Amino acid sequence: MGFCRKINILYIITKLELGGAQKHLLSLVRGLDKKRFNPYILTASDGLLIDAAEAIPGLKLIRCRFIDRPVRPVKDILALFFIYRLIKSNNIDIVHTHSSKAGILGRLAAKASGARIIIHTVHGWSFHDYQPWVVFYFYLFLEKLCACFSSAIIVVSQWDKLRALQSKVGRQDTFKLIRYGINHGEFKSGAGVSRIRKDFGLSGGDLVVGMTACFKPQKSPLDFIKLASAITKELPNVKFILVGDGILRNKICALIDKLDLKKQIILTGWRNDVASILPCLDVFVLTSLWEGLPIAVLEAMSAGLPVVATNTGGISEVVLDGKTGYLVKSRDIEALHEKLKELLMKTSLRKEFSSLAVVTLESNEYSLDNMLKNTTQLYLGLFFRRGNA
Repeated sequence: MGFCRKINILYIITKLELGGAQKHLLSLVRGLDKKRFNPYILTASDGLLIDAAEAIPGLKLIRCRFIDRPVRPVKDILALFFIYRLIKSNNIDIVHTHSSKAGILGRLAAKASGARIIIHTVHGWSFHDYQPWVVFYFYLFLEKLCACFSSAIIVVSQWDKLRALQSKVGRQDTFKLIRYGINHGEFKSGAGVSRIRKDFGLSGGDLVVGMTACFKPQKSPLDFIKLASAITKELPNVKFILVGDGILRNKICALIDKLDLKKQIILTGWRNDVASILPCLDVFVLTSLWEGLPIAVLEAMSAGLPVVATNTGGISEVVLDGKTGYLVKSRDIEALHEKLKELLMKTSLRKEFSSLAVVTLESNEYSLDNMLKNTTQLYLGLFFRRGNA
């Protein structure tokens, strides 16, 4: 294939916070061949990963004050016009959206602007079972509408594709499965573990359970606190580390105080050194109510941690129940307690699960190279299929 010029790609994501979608996007842009592609990222004006994005060579980062996560009709309309003008003025060839709201606003603006190729990556659908029915069907309608003019929809789990087809969102041939790519070496070094354990006040005899998540209803972090309370009543030498922050922080702190768990639970806030924190843990927990395929679980397994998680979205495609971890129903604190207690009390079982978790995640399917190769092939296939050069 010959190239007369670079292909201009505009990535749109609602906010560059410390989340799975954001980590995935920055990994993709870092690895993108800058000799072939000219990447732009459009995002909200603030975010904890703004500096990381600005440090990527060859990337043009554009921050827009109209892009915001809550539904705000006036700002949303202004954001639509902003994206429209950006696509037109920069001769954008491919618009690739990430996250739910950016996926809707970005694709609508891309269609209006006449963008040649429109791609969306699903990091969990905007409609889910914990919404009021009016909200559920509103987002379902928008997803159906945007799917009609999407050149491709990337899913990171088979579950997301099945969910879409069952809900009549998009055609089967629109979907492309491209798994998240993990830098496995990043989670193998164990560098800084001793220092971090000391900083957290952990002793050699402490068993440690952790979770990394944004403190929002989707992740149900209050269930993590309730689980900690149940476990420490029987196993007082277990400590719990919760990495993240968000709108539920005050409620989390209030529940910790109410259950008298200040000595058992460590709130770290947002951290950029999760790869160093994970090796400090004995078991990783995720209490989500709904998911696509959480990167936090992939990172934990890459670090060799057994997982106890709620069986949501595509988690069962990577966590093999009874082999690399345990899966239970959402909000079932009793089941979470039972499975976590079993792992904490059986060192040999943790080691068995750990070994298989590493093998599972080190398959080519979850490698950065595989993710970059498949995504690049999708871009080029769509670009040249439309007669561009």
